Amino acid sequence: MYKVKIFFVLLGFLTLIHSETVLAQQATWIWYPGDYDIWLGNIVQNRRTERGTFFPPFWKMDSHYVLVEFSKTFELASSENISIRVEGQYNVKLDGRMLLGSPEKLVIPAGKHTLKIKVYNQAGVPAIFVLGETVHSDNSWQVTYEDKEWIDESGKASETSTGTVYLNAVSWNFNSPDTPPSQFKLSTRPMPVVSEEIQDKGILYDFGKETFGFVKFHSVKGKGKLHIYYGESAEEALTVMHSETMDHLYVDNTVAGDVTVPGSKAFRYVYVEILDRLSYDSVSMLYEYLPLEYKGGFRCNDEQINKIWDVSAYTLHLTSREFFLDGIKRDRWMWSGDAYQSYLMSYYLFFDTPLVRRTTFALRGKDPVTSHINTIMDYTFYWFMGIYDYYQYTGDQQFIGQLYPRMKSLMDFCLSRRNSEGLMQGLAGDWIFIDWADFNMSKAGEVSFEQLLFCRSLETMALCAGIMKDTKNEKVYTQLAAELKTKLFSLFWSESHNAFIHNRENGIAGTQVTPYTNMFAILFNYLDDEKTKAVKENVLLNPDALKITTPYMRFYELEALCALGEQNYVLKEIRDYWGGMLDLGATSFWEKYNPQEKYPDLLAMYGRPFGKSLCHAWGASPIYLLGKYYLGIKPAGPGYESFIAEPCLGGLQWMEGNVPTPGGKIHLYCSEKEIRIKSDSGTGTLRFKSLSKPVCKTATIIKTGDNQYEIIISGGREVTVQYKSIK
Repeated sequence: MYKVKIFFVLLGFLTLIHSETVLAQQATWIWYPGDYDIWLGNIVQNRRTERGTFFPPFWKMDSHYVLVEFSKTFELASSENISIRVEGQYNVKLDGRMLLGSPEKLVIPAGKHTLKIKVYNQAGVPAIFVLGETVHSDNSWQVTYEDKEWIDESGKASETSTGTVYLNAVSWNFNSPDTPPSQFKLSTRPMPVVSEEIQDKGILYDFGKETFGFVKFHSVKGKGKLHIYYGESAEEALTVMHSETMDHLYVDNTVAGDVTVPGSKAFRYVYVEILDRLSYDSVSMLYEYLPLEYKGGFRCNDEQINKIWDVSAYTLHLTSREFFLDGIKRDRWMWSGDAYQSYLMSYYLFFDTPLVRRTTFALRGKDPVTSHINTIMDYTFYWFMGIYDYYQYTGDQQFIGQLYPRMKSLMDFCLSRRNSEGLMQGLAGDWIFIDWADFNMSKAGEVSFEQLLFCRSLETMALCAGIMKDTKNEKVYTQLAAELKTKLFSLFWSESHNAFIHNRENGIAGTQVTPYTNMFAILFNYLDDEKTKAVKENVLLNPDALKITTPYMRFYELEALCALGEQNYVLKEIRDYWGGMLDLGATSFWEKYNPQEKYPDLLAMYGRPFGKSLCHAWGASPIYLLGKYYLGIKPAGPGYESFIAEPCLGGLQWMEGNVPTPGGKIHLYCSEKEIRIKSDSGTGTLRFKSLSKPVCKTATIIKTGDNQYEIIISGGREVTVQYKSIK
C-alpha cells in the first residue's frame, strides 16, 4: 500500500511537471512588431571596429517604441491563475480597471475579460511573458504604441471606440520566463588552435579556417598588455600596421588564470605579441554562432562541386547571425543588397524565416522615411523584392500585414523622388551603387537598372496590396508598374545594340551596355523571345561584353543563364570561379574575386592592403543556384502549396539533395537514367526531358511536347521515373 501511494505521488508530480512544460511551450515573450529587431540591430551594427576604433554605420538609426500596451480579450470557463513577467515598468488593467501596483500573479474569474499590460522601457524593448492554463502570451495578442487609430490583426484600419492602433504582437524563440529577449546571446563552443609558429616578436596562431569568436588565453600571469592582431590571411595578421582588426588587452594577474578577449572578431590567424612581463600557456577560442539546422543539402558525382557547396554553406552560416550580415570582418552590418541574396540562399539551406523577418524589420526601421535604406537607391528596391520572394517561399500573410504600413510609407518616399519623366534619379544624399565594377560605369542621370528594380518594387506593392485587400492601392501600384515598364523599353532599349543601354543624361541616351539591366530583365521575365535571345547572345554570352568580377553580381548573371537553360555553361563557371578561390586556399568565399589578381594584391580593397572581406554572404550563391536550377525545385504557389521540380544535370552524372519547405522537405535524386522525388507536403509538378519513352509505375506520365514530360507529385508519395536524359 505504501509503495502504491508513493507511485501515485510521483505520478502526480510528473504530471505537474509535464503540465508546466506544456504551458511553457505555449507561452512566449512578445513585443511590438519590429522593435526588438531594431533594438538588437543597433547593438549588432555598432560592434564594428577598424584598427581598434569604434566604427558605427553612416545611416540614420531608429529606436524602439519606449511605451507599448499589450491587449488580449478571452473567455474563461472557470477561474484561472496567471503569472506575468515584464521587461520594463508596467501596469495591468483587467476589464478597464487598473490593478494595484505591478502584479506578478493574478486570479482571473470565469467569464469574458480583456487584459491589458502597459510597459515602459527606455533602455530595452517593452516585452511581456504571460503564463496561465489557457491565457498565455503569443502572437494572438495585440499591441499599440498609442497612435490613436485601430488596426485589426490583418493590418487593415477600422473604427473603434478606443481610437487606439493595435497590431498583432511578434515573438522569436524566448519561450521561458527566465530567458527574456534582452538577455539573448549567440551560442559559443571551444575550438583549439590547429598550429602555431614563432614570428618576429610573437607567435602566429592558425585556427585552420575562417572563423568567428573570442580568443582565449590560458594560465595568463603577470602585468602588462597582450597585443593581438587578427587576420583572414596570415599576411594580414602579421602586418601589424595594416591589419583591419586588433586588440590591446591589459592584464594584471598575480595568480595565473584564463583571460578571454571581450569582443568577438573574424579571423583565421591571430598574431600575438607580448612587450611586457606577461606569460601564458596556450591559446584557444570560443567559436560564436547562431544554431541553425542545415535543412537543405546537395551532393553529386563531382567532388569539387560538393566542396564548393560545403564552403558556400559554411560562408552563409558564418554571416547568418542575429541578422544576415554582409561580412564578418567588415562591415558586420546589415546591407539590404547582401541580405536579399542571403534570404534566397537561406531558403535552400536553413529556411530560417525568423532570421529573414528580423533582418527585414531592422533594415526598414521606423517612419518617417528620410533616406533610402543604407542610403542606397537600389538597396531600397531589394528590400521590396525580398518581401515578394518571402511570400512566394513562405506564404506568410501575417508578416505582410505587419509590414504593409511601412512598405507604403517607403514607397511614398520613392514616388516623391521621381523626376519630371516619372523616373528615379539620384538626388542629394542618394548612393547609386549597383556593383563594384572593374570598368567605368556612370551613375549619373536616369540609370536603367534603377528603373527596372523600381518596377519590380511596384509590382511587389501591388501583390501585397492585394493580400491586404487594399484594392484602391492595388490598382494604383499596378498601373504605375505598367507605365514604368513601358518607359523602360521605350527609353532604354536600343535596337542598334539589341540590349538595354545603361543610362540617360539630360534626356540623351548613352551608348554603354552593362550586364545588369539586361540580366535582371530575364530574371523578371520582362522580355519576349526575340529580346531574350538578343540579350543572351549580345550580353551574357558575348566574350567582348563587359565582365562581372564580383560574386555579388555573378549571382544574378549565372541565375539568368540558368533561367535560359545554360546549366552546362554555368557549372563550368562555378568550377572556375568558386573553384579558383578554393585553389588559392579559401575556406570561405570572398567579397570580390578577380582571377587576374595575384597574392598579396588580391587581398586589397578600398585602398587598403587587407580591406577585402574573405567571408562575404554574397559569395555563397552556389547554394541557391544548385537548389533552384539543378535540383530545379521552386514554389509555384505561396509557401510551396504547389511546386515545380525541373531537374537539370548540367553535365553532372548524378545529383541528390533536399530542399526545405514550410511543410518539411522535398527530396530529389537524378541520374542520367532515373529520377526519384518525394515531398513531405504540397502538390508538385515534375518536369523533365527524355530521349526515350519514360516509365513510371506509380504515377501517370503526361507528354507535353517533343521529348518533354510531366508527372503530378502528391505529398508523402515517392515517385520513381526511368528515362534517358538529354545532355
